[in-house]
Amino acid sequence: MIIGREQDVTVAASTVMERTSDPRLREIMLSLVKHLHGFVRDVRLTEPEFREAAAILVELGKQSTDTHNEVVLIAGSLGVSSLVCLLNNGDQGNTETAQSLLGPFWRLNSPRVENGGSIVRSDTPGAALFVTARVVDHAGHPIAGAEVDIWHASPVGLYENQDPAQAEMNLRGKFTTDADGRFAFRSVMMVGYPIPTNGVVGRLLKAQDRHPYRPAHLHALIFKPGFKVLISQVYDPADPHIDSDVQFGVTKALIGEFVRHDEAHPTATEVGSPWYSLDYVYRMEAGEAVLPRPPIK
Repeated sequence: MIIGREQDVTVAASTVMERTSDPRLREIMLSLVKHLHGFVRDVRLTEPEFREAAAILVELGKQSTDTHNEVVLIAGSLGVSSLVCLLNNGDQGNTETAQSLLGPFWRLNSPRVENGGSIVRSDTPGAALFVTARVVDHAGHPIAGAEVDIWHASPVGLYENQDPAQAEMNLRGKFTTDADGRFAFRSVMMVGYPIPTNGVVGRLLKAQDRHPYRPAHLHALIFKPGFKVLISQVYDPADPHIDSDVQFGVTKALIGEFVRHDEAHPTATEVGSPWYSLDYVYRMEAGEAVLPRPPIK
């Protein structure tokens, strides 16, 4: 089609997209052209702005490495990650769900840990945290034999892959639920932290006068054949940024109760006060068990 006016560009592009043989890809590409062209017209995108946008996309790719994923970071900072998660879980967004963002720091092959064991692998100052949890199905029945990947930031707000002072795989571990769907472990109380701001995302936040903080949270990825992989985060409601998460990830269903204890621990006599405890129930939905692609190595 020879273009006669600007409207013809959308017609021509849509006609080409119609030839896509895969039905789902055809649906996606037709909608993408419709909304992307509509966006360009709506803001009357200038040529310098288009060139800058293209440069930003290239920069996002260049800033993504084996230990950092700037694309995932900006998707969360735009609310896209949270929206996709909620649209695809909890009866397509109609009910609460324990699903949450994967985030940019999940790694494959976390070390296996016995139920009740510690995931602290190097000197990590901070208040002790004791977690007990159950994994259940939609009806509340326990799910035995589920693999549970746990990871979280240190009390200085850094994941171990960001911090050379931490041992490899510090504050990461993989557990297996028992016959009652339970698992437990010991760690240190995490804190909220700023996301990396030395790239594209940092410039965006500065332009919008936004803070870069995520509230304190505990990550879990739970795998069991017959169930959709559960990717979850449990948030500390006492965190000062609980209602302004830079990644828009906090939902009511994901707020846990991190209880502070100022008395001695009943069994771990070496633990000083204060120490914290968390008891939480993870609910899995029936579906295909497919692990996500790790955002980092």
